[in-house]
Amino acid sequence: MSTTTDRRVAVVGGATSGLGAASARALAESGHDLLLWSRDQGRLEATAAELEAPGRTVRTVVADASDPEAAATVAAAALDTFDRVDVLVLNAGGPPVARADEVTADGMRAAFQLLAVTPVDLANRLLPQMRERGSGRVLAIMSSGVREPIDTLAYSNAGRAALAAWLKTLARTVAADGVTVNGVLPGRIATPRVASLDAAAAKRTGREVEDVSRDSAASIPAGRYGRPEELAAVVAFLASDAASYVTGTTIACDGGALRSLP
Repeated sequence: MSTTTDRRVAVVGGATSGLGAASARALAESGHDLLLWSRDQGRLEATAAELEAPGRTVRTVVADASDPEAAATVAAAALDTFDRVDVLVLNAGGPPVARADEVTADGMRAAFQLLAVTPVDLANRLLPQMRERGSGRVLAIMSSGVREPIDTLAYSNAGRAALAAWLKTLARTVAADGVTVNGVLPGRIATPRVASLDAAAAKRTGREVEDVSRDSAASIPAGRYGRPEELAAVVAFLASDAASYVTGTTIACDGGALRSLP
């Protein structure tokens, strides 16, 4: 059943944990109704219960970004529930750790479905109603590996770089329609995903996780891991009217860790 609302509507993927959950919270606080999606119904319901408030509508849909049908499921739920989507946050969990010489054809196909095919499919399903209204925001939470590939994240580097290239191309296509398209590149943010990467590095090197995390933090100019809400603030800005002239770019939120120029 459709819900009529005068508030902006945001669709947020991977919304039960880490950067997705933090972004959903920031968008709720900035006045958005929400459609949250992930593959875990129980955690979706818990997140929705946390974010519900008087005057705010929060709905959920279960879908797995690695499933080729996920984009159709999420888009249908969003439009059936709210009639429109103003902000689309493309976000999903990361693929397995692998060096470039360890990837397999099946692993690469799975990574591209998760990180490129599903996001592109979902965006293309929701873009027509944004363009028709003359307003919209498409935001992708990716990785600093898009700009400086990470040795042990070959699947992620490849899949997210493909998405970044498509987003850059899309931004020029839809800019005249009032739709902005941007990416956010998190560095080491204190999330379950980064904790799992630190644990994998510790196992691979025979070190303690605490030592790996400490050395990683020390390599960041800011001297610490970021907080999810710090990245979510960037997402909320890019979703706002204040960012209406920002499009076709990727913004790093990494404590200064990237050495490359944008």
